[in-house]
Amino acid sequence: MNERRQRTIQLTVNGQEYEDTVATRQTLADFLRQNLRLTGTHIGCEHGVCGACTVLVNGAPVRSCLMLAVQTAGAAIETIEGLAPEAGTLHPLQHAFQHCHALQCGFCTPGFLLTMKAAIEANPTPTAEEMQTAIAGNLCRCGGYQTIVEAGLMAAAQLRGEDA
Repeated sequence: MNERRQRTIQLTVNGQEYEDTVATRQTLADFLRQNLRLTGTHIGCEHGVCGACTVLVNGAPVRSCLMLAVQTAGAAIETIEGLAPEAGTLHPLQHAFQHCHALQCGFCTPGFLLTMKAAIEANPTPTAEEMQTAIAGNLCRCGGYQTIVEAGLMAAAQLRGEDA
């Protein structure tokens, strides 16, 4: 690889520090899936429209198919693999999705979960309408939006310490 077409980056993914040499045109989605073998980040449209590739970069949801890996140098990234607090447990969002039957094929689910995590952190007491707005950029081809919103509201309540 030509030296001008690659860069060494250091970043933190799911709490673990990494250093790797990447092609300057490699997307963050491809870096996560290919270099780090974190395949929970799904690639759908590759145009930033569907939201399946959503990850959190410094706490903000981003479309990893549109961001270059070199742009994340020094950043903290969270993928779906880092959502649960520890192995064998579920994050309240994951539990709520399971309880509310908010997933069907599951392809879009990682993007929805991370989008909702950021939304709930920004607004711990969302209304149904606010939750709908928060996920408006994520597409579910199976059409389970009502249960997805219900799961988000349930998780928000659980994260506030309320019984949902």
